[in-house]
Amino acid sequence: MPNSVNSFQETESYDHIIVEKGTWKKVGEFRIKPSSILWKPRGAQKYFSASLDEFTTWMNDKKQVAK
Repeated sequence: MPNSVNSFQETESYDHIIVEKGTWKKVGEFRIKPSSILWKPRGAQKYFSASLDEFTTWMNDKKQVAK
């Protein structure tokens, strides 16, 4: 087998489409980056974003209901 001269490029972000269970209607999209997390609801043109530090602080806040 010949030596490989090519390799895979790592992605800069990961996109995930969220759909309603059963109907498959799109709810929105998450985009995960090394420095931020973005959310775009269905029909929106632009993403809402939070830095990874802002997201971590929000999720670890005892006043939030995140579990």
